[in-house]
Amino acid sequence: MNTADLGLPVDVPSTALFTDQYELTMLRAALKAGTAERRSVFEVFTRRLPDGRRYGVVAGTGRVLDAVENFRFDAGVLRFLRERDIVDEETLDWLAGYRFSGDIWGYPEGEVYFPGSPIMRVEGTFGECVLLETVILSILNHDSAIAAAASRMASAAGDRPLIEMGARRTHELAAVAAARSAYVGGFATTSDLAAGFRYNIPTVGTSAHAFTLLHDNERDAFQAQVKALGRDTTLLVDTYDVAEAVRTAVEIAGPELGAVRIDSGDLLLVAHRVRQQLDELGATDTKIVVTSDLDEYAIASLAAAPVDAYGVGTQLVTGSGHPTASMVYKLVARAESGAEGAPLVPVAKKSSGGKTSIGGRKWAARRLDSYGYAEAEVVGTGPVPDALADRQLLVELVKGGEVVAREPLDAARDRHAAARANLPLSATQLSRGEPVIPTEYVHGGSGS
Repeated sequence: MNTADLGLPVDVPSTALFTDQYELTMLRAALKAGTAERRSVFEVFTRRLPDGRRYGVVAGTGRVLDAVENFRFDAGVLRFLRERDIVDEETLDWLAGYRFSGDIWGYPEGEVYFPGSPIMRVEGTFGECVLLETVILSILNHDSAIAAAASRMASAAGDRPLIEMGARRTHELAAVAAARSAYVGGFATTSDLAAGFRYNIPTVGTSAHAFTLLHDNERDAFQAQVKALGRDTTLLVDTYDVAEAVRTAVEIAGPELGAVRIDSGDLLLVAHRVRQQLDELGATDTKIVVTSDLDEYAIASLAAAPVDAYGVGTQLVTGSGHPTASMVYKLVARAESGAEGAPLVPVAKKSSGGKTSIGGRKWAARRLDSYGYAEAEVVGTGPVPDALADRQLLVELVKGGEVVAREPLDAARDRHAAARANLPLSATQLSRGEPVIPTEYVHGGSGS
C-alpha cells in the first residue's frame, strides 16, 4: 500500500538547499555564457562495488522523486542566497521560477546493480539538471548502502525475520530512511515509529533492561509487562541470570509466552541452552530473538542455532562497514548548441586514478543464461540489440517534470527479493569476491 493511500504525510520541506554551493555557481556561470539551456544528460553510476560485495541494491528512488518535486526556491531561500552573495540577481530570478521539467529514467527501486550500471538518468537543460546532483546522490548513496547491507543480512538469515532497530545509532532523520531501505532489502519490521508512520512499515518493540531494573526484582518486571502486553509478549531475559529469568518468564506467562530476547553473551551457546530449557518447561512454541551488535557474519554464524528472529542496529544503519555506495552523477551527453533539436554529443571526463567515465546516453539490460539466471549486465549506447530488447532495466520515473512511477514500498521489497533470486547462487556468499556477474559495454550511435 502506498503512503498516499493511507493519508499519511508524504510532503517534505523544500530540498532546494540540500545541495553544494558549486551547483549554483555553475548555474550562474552557465547563464552568463548562454549554455544553461543546452539539453543535457546526466547519469548516476558507481565505478566499483564496496570491497567484497557481489552486487548493489537500488534504494531511495521514491525519496528522490519526493525531493525533485520539492526542489523549490521560496522567498526565504532566495533571501539567504542574496544575503550571502552566492548568486547574482539574474540567477535569483531564474531560481525563483525553478521547476524541474525534464525526464528521469532509472533502475526501479529494489533492483540490483553492478559497476557501470546507469542507475539513474536525468535529462533536461543543463541548468535544471545540474542543481539536482547533490540531493540525488545523498539519497541514493545512503539508502542503497543500507539496502545492500540489509540484503546480505536477509540472505544470511534465510527464512528467519529481521528486525531493524538502529534508530539510536544514527541521525534521527537518517534513521527513518535507514528503516525504509532495510525494509526494501528484506527486513520484516522496524522499531522506529517515525518509519512506521511515514512508510507504513510494520513496527515492533517491548522493553529494555531499564524496565527490569526499574522494578524491585525481575519477577515484578515480567508480571507488569505480561499484564500490560499479554502473554504473547517478548521478555528480555539477560538482565541478571538467564536460566533463572527463563524459568520465571514461563512461570508467569505460561507456555503461551510469545518470545524471549537474548542481548548479550555467547549467543550460539546461550540460544541452545534457552531452547532446551523452554522445551523442558513446556514452552515449545516460545520463540527466541537475539540482538547484540549483529551483522551478516554473526547472523550467518547463528544459522545452526535455535534462533527465530534477529534484531540488528548499528551494523545495519552504518552499511555494515560501507556507509556509502560511492555513486557519482556525471554529464555524459549534451547538445551541440542551445538550438532546439540540436543533436547530442557524448562527453566524458578523462583522468588518471580510475576516475574516468564513459560518454553517451546509455541503456542497460541483463542477459540471462540458459537456466534463466543473470549472466551479464550489458550497458550500451545507441540501438538496443533485439536479443536484449525485453530485458531492459531502466524505467521512466519522471516525464516532463511529472512523477509517473510512484509505487508502494512493498513493490520495491518484492522486486528486490525477485532480483536477488535471479542472480547466480554465489551472490549470497559472504566471502570476498568480485561482482557476481560482469558488466559488458556495447558502443554505438551518438549521444542521442
